[in-house]
Amino acid sequence: MSKLPDFEALAIFAKVVELQSFAAAATELTLSKATVSKAVSRLEDRLGARLFNRTSRRLALTDAGRTLAIKAAQLLADGEALENEALAQSATPRGLVRLAAPMTYGTGTIAPLLPEFLARYPEVSIDLNLSDATVDLIGEGFDAAVRIASLPDSSLIARRLCAVKRYVVAAPSYFAKYGRPTHPSDLTAHRCFGYTYLTTPGIWHFTNAAGDMVSVRPSGPLHVNNGEAVIPALIAGLGIGGLPDFIVDDAIARGDLETVLNDWSQTLSGVYLVTPPGGPRPARVEVLLDFLTEKLSDGGKRSRRT
Repeated sequence: MSKLPDFEALAIFAKVVELQSFAAAATELTLSKATVSKAVSRLEDRLGARLFNRTSRRLALTDAGRTLAIKAAQLLADGEALENEALAQSATPRGLVRLAAPMTYGTGTIAPLLPEFLARYPEVSIDLNLSDATVDLIGEGFDAAVRIASLPDSSLIARRLCAVKRYVVAAPSYFAKYGRPTHPSDLTAHRCFGYTYLTTPGIWHFTNAAGDMVSVRPSGPLHVNNGEAVIPALIAGLGIGGLPDFIVDDAIARGDLETVLNDWSQTLSGVYLVTPPGGPRPARVEVLLDFLTEKLSDGGKRSRRT
């Protein structure tokens, strides 16, 4: 005998008893009559007892059948109730969502949105993991991640939210002392701060409106694994940085930093929501993805921090 009971056969048997007909049970369960009959026969063979006395006109339970029918009916009812409860839970957003996001974008853009989300979905909780390192969604058990990249990992399901522009910036005091680069190749003569998690961290790529492409390998005294960490050194006039808009917009607006090489653009990237491949996502994950899309997409109410 196998370790698990034959739950399918027990449920089919209970339905036959309930409807007093193999054919009626087959119709309600959307099974063939032969499948229903085989399930009952399989159960009889397993138990070593006949469950029905069958004639061409009448279907009657044996003593063994009557004893089993009570428990089988309860098993069927419990199974239906459990399935209905699970379906209701999957339809109503509730439970924990594990979300990963880059540090600065997460604290400056994602975190301020969460109070509204949690008020809208009070039965959903969020475990927000902030790191500029690329997490392994599947291996580390994340439901979703916010990625800032040119192209997301092709093995994941990606939803693009908005574009991200990168600026080359430095303090006015730096430019006053060292001059302004007018071509990307000029950067090799300047003190440039590096960012560890770029796709090519030691190389900056540029294009202009004419389609010219230039790649340079600048160097400098500071490398960081979080873009915001370089802002104090930039404002102090110690070097040049290439950083995304959501990190430097405020400092540019205040006049603490100025942009150069405005006729050139670094490789454009975007903000993506990525999820592991697979079947339907739980409602708690789906509503968070839809909420972030609503708030952060280019056409949304709030595209990003500016």
